[in-house]
Amino acid sequence: MKKNSFILALIVMVFCFSCQKDSFELYEDNAIPDRFSVEIPQSLKKATENSLKNNSGEVLKGTDIYKHLATFIYVGDNAAKIIEGVIIDIRQLGLSQPMSFSYQEKDDNRVKDVQIIENAEFEGSVWDYQMTIVDADSKSNEDGGIALQVFWNVGIVEGLAIMKPYNINRDGEPLFTSATFRVDYSEANESGYDQQMTVYISGLTLPVAFVNRFAMETMKMTVRKKGDLVELFGNSNHPNAYWFSSETGFNWAFVAAGQLGSGIGIAEVGLPPSNLKSTDRAVILGTYSLKNVFTNEISSVWPFIDQALLALHLQDADAPGYFGTSGFIAGGSSPGSSYNTLETAIEDLVPYNPYEVTNLSLTFKTIDSEK
Repeated sequence: MKKNSFILALIVMVFCFSCQKDSFELYEDNAIPDRFSVEIPQSLKKATENSLKNNSGEVLKGTDIYKHLATFIYVGDNAAKIIEGVIIDIRQLGLSQPMSFSYQEKDDNRVKDVQIIENAEFEGSVWDYQMTIVDADSKSNEDGGIALQVFWNVGIVEGLAIMKPYNINRDGEPLFTSATFRVDYSEANESGYDQQMTVYISGLTLPVAFVNRFAMETMKMTVRKKGDLVELFGNSNHPNAYWFSSETGFNWAFVAAGQLGSGIGIAEVGLPPSNLKSTDRAVILGTYSLKNVFTNEISSVWPFIDQALLALHLQDADAPGYFGTSGFIAGGSSPGSSYNTLETAIEDLVPYNPYEVTNLSLTFKTIDSEK
């Protein structure tokens, strides 16, 4: 995946309401949350900028091994921030009471209908408020033309938001023609965590494999924070990905942890096949550990390879990977006691079932079911 072009495409999807703010009362104490994402440590978002070791051509460097992990974390983080930006726009406009209106989106010049209702039910829960934004001329489409739905409660900060960029801006990036994003966010102290969010992405348009065989189609990532400790776990699916053999279709499954402000992080990665049905940590991160998959695939293609040379080549693939302010530091062996808390944090983290992430499909609440 080309990180820069993907992130640029994400950023241009942030939309601003074209209606005038003067039309609404601005509230100092607004019912809409003023935040909707969890901060991810820079050590994990930029874990591969440099490397402090193993610059020999005989070794597959940690920077190369973990570059996709940093990219996918970065993508999930930015998807959450885009939705957070939209919610902050809603807050600034004072849209926190039942109402309906229409406006013309300035980028694609199409009319969008907006409705806010109270006591909205969705997925078995009743939310204090629901906002729905619809592309007015697309209501007969299968997706109902829905561009954005936000559900939130007053008091404890919690809510969920679902966005379809294509219905927000028809002149946007082709990558998002069928894509949908979702963020579930909570500060309800679930399991003792101060903040928690789960980011979902589905339906990304895949380029032809020879252009980018590692392109991502779906993703699910949970981030939770307790004090300055941040834990992450999740999967991204890459249907056209292959490594050394002809085997195609992998999840990039990972668990990770970092400390805000410390510059350190840790991650463990598995490469299970996209169709694997398992929630067993020992299978996803053990049997299909990054090192095991690389070792097995290289050995299958070059069965007579010198095993000592192969071990040298993959020494940075030992789990877990350790990161600092300058990037990848070591694989398998802790650089010091400052990582002890992070090692403990990831021991019980488990990625999602690869099969379920591969087949992830995000849907809106249908307008017909609105109260």
